[in-house]
Amino acid sequence: KNYGTLIGWRGQFWRWVLNSLIYSGVSALVGTLVAVMAGYATAKFNFKGKNLAIGVIMGCMLMPAALLTIPQYSIFHAMHLTNTMLSIIILLRLPFGFFLGRVYAQTSVPNELLEAARIDGASEARIFFTIVLRILAPAMVTIFLFLFVATWNNFLLPLMMVSSDTLKPVTLGLYGMVSLATFTDRGALMMGALLGVLPVIVLFLGLQRYWQAGLAAGAVKG
Repeated sequence: KNYGTLIGWRGQFWRWVLNSLIYSGVSALVGTLVAVMAGYATAKFNFKGKNLAIGVIMGCMLMPAALLTIPQYSIFHAMHLTNTMLSIIILLRLPFGFFLGRVYAQTSVPNELLEAARIDGASEARIFFTIVLRILAPAMVTIFLFLFVATWNNFLLPLMMVSSDTLKPVTLGLYGMVSLATFTDRGALMMGALLGVLPVIVLFLGLQRYWQAGLAAGAVKG
């Protein structure tokens, strides 16, 4: 009965779950790749303005997300991106991913290996995509999971950016149910919350081995 009530409410529940999977998956994939590339570059290369760039990115971690919502909405509205899937996908949590990627690159990628690859004639792009990414695979899984969960649990920004029912993530869709004065079926709401969190549980269980290895990477010196 609860499931029937949940599915019958506007008939959009599984569409919301699919939207959350798209938002979280694409955002986490792109964010992980960008974070690892930036972390590796700042950990293994010296260039002008490096320390300033690191300081600015790390300083962004101190900025509360709520403080940036109005500027982000203004920018997205000017670019005609509000009420689109891109408005949620491109809101990446890069500062935290960059921090993890830099730490893992510093501790897990030996300089001797990079020098040997350069002596053999490998380009920097080939070294990164064929050697570094394999070494940093556990770290990438950890960053991916953090970014995936952060996007999945995101509520404030989708609330501001998205108004169409067909574009809402599952968190915003369930909020729309409970916010109605006429909706009193708490059993259906609890079922929606349970089904809405199952993809995250499956993802954690499926990547558990790599995630645990990523958390331990760099914990012991030598």
